[in-house]
Amino acid sequence: MSTGYRYQTVELSTIDTSLLLAGILFAQSYFDQSDTTEQQIRALADSIYFRVDWKWAEARPPAVSMGWHPESGFISADWIGYNEGMILNILALGSPTHPADSAAWSKWESGYQWSTYYGQSFVQFAPLFGHEYSHVWIDFQVIADDYMRGRGIDYFENSRRAALAQRAYAIANPGGWKDYGGDVWGLTACDGPANKTLTIGGRTRQFHTYFARGAALNDERDDGTICPTAVGGAIPFVPEYAIAALLTMRTTYGNKLFSTYGFLDAFNPTFTASGQQETGTVDPNLGWFDVDYLGIDQGPILAMIENFRTGLVWKVMRGNAHIIAGLKRAGFTGGWLP
Repeated sequence: MSTGYRYQTVELSTIDTSLLLAGILFAQSYFDQSDTTEQQIRALADSIYFRVDWKWAEARPPAVSMGWHPESGFISADWIGYNEGMILNILALGSPTHPADSAAWSKWESGYQWSTYYGQSFVQFAPLFGHEYSHVWIDFQVIADDYMRGRGIDYFENSRRAALAQRAYAIANPGGWKDYGGDVWGLTACDGPANKTLTIGGRTRQFHTYFARGAALNDERDDGTICPTAVGGAIPFVPEYAIAALLTMRTTYGNKLFSTYGFLDAFNPTFTASGQQETGTVDPNLGWFDVDYLGIDQGPILAMIENFRTGLVWKVMRGNAHIIAGLKRAGFTGGWLP
């Protein structure tokens, strides 16, 4: 953070680039006045977005690669199949300078897995962040591409069903994790207590530190760790359940979970093995609590609360020409699209 240098050997991430670009384009559309400063903001936003070379990132066309290392080149994974990369593909298709191949969207859709999980039929992806991050920026209500038109829903409804399925999973609680229920739920990528196997309450449990937790058909990744951003990011989809869950979490766990900047990243009521944690703190009765706030998790809570309250981010982004171009090139029609 203090140098701007690469952290260890992490890749150049195309999705992290895309989340940054989405914020830049929001600023471009938000600052819409004619004074010199706001004109400069809009011009700088274009100068950054226009320089992104999506064609270069298509290591195996037409799909966009997930990342690149200077030592070894492109990583083997591409953006194919439903997840948080929806915003990436829309930005890649909307570029007026170096757009992705026109077939990138159909290639992305080719990996979709539509099935039914806990009574909900939707495109499967286990961690809730995949159903939320793109929706922070784009209002997918009543607009649809060919795939969703064929299913008779839109991507907003798809995310609503994913959230309802996760809540139903927590109520059923097949893993027997402590405190799970209708008001304590939410699995996504987040911090965790330890990378170790422990026996707690007479049962052997495998725990993780940072891990992409989630629940979908044939893909349940659960170690008892709940992440408030999973629920906070779902507020527009299931407000009646998400708001109640956040209130319950704050009331039940108090300042161990909710402190200076809102919710700490994660907690695990099952993990009561004091001294066995690798991060965070352990209360012998309430369990493990993180001590960190993660910006990528705090952001969706704030933005989705505001989208639920006023639709601010969605309204601003509806006027961004690059977002509109990307949606149209992906085949979206209807609703608010001009």
